[in-house]
Amino acid sequence: MSAGTHNITIDQGATFELTVTIKESGSAKDLSSYSARAQLRKSKESSTSVVFTCDRDGAGSALSDTGVVTMGLTPAQTNSLTEGKYLYDLEIFTANDAIVNRIIQGSATVNRGITR
Repeated sequence: MSAGTHNITIDQGATFELTVTIKESGSAKDLSSYSARAQLRKSKESSTSVVFTCDRDGAGSALSDTGVVTMGLTPAQTNSLTEGKYLYDLEIFTANDAIVNRIIQGSATVNRGITR
C-alpha cells in the first residue's frame, strides 16, 4: 500500500490532532496487533524531530479493530515549534518492525501564534 499525501497546518501554542481511519478492502483495518508512530521534521535529513502521540482516541488508548489512529501534539510541543514548513509521516507497525506501513505523509505548515 502506498502512503496517502495530506498536508496539514499546525497553530503554534495550540493543541493539534489529526484523526485517520485506515481501511483495507473498504472496511476498517483491524489494528489490534499494530502500534503507530509519527514524527515531524524540518527536512528529511534533519536529525531532530518532534514525536506525535499516536493512539486510538487522543487519550493514550491502544489501537483496536476500529482502524482509527489519532496523532497529536500538546500546546507545549506546538509552542516550541518555529514558524515555517516541516515534513511529517505516520506509520503503523507490528512487533520488532516485522511489518511497517507508511499510512500518510505530507508537509506541515506551522503558523506563528499571536496571543501569548
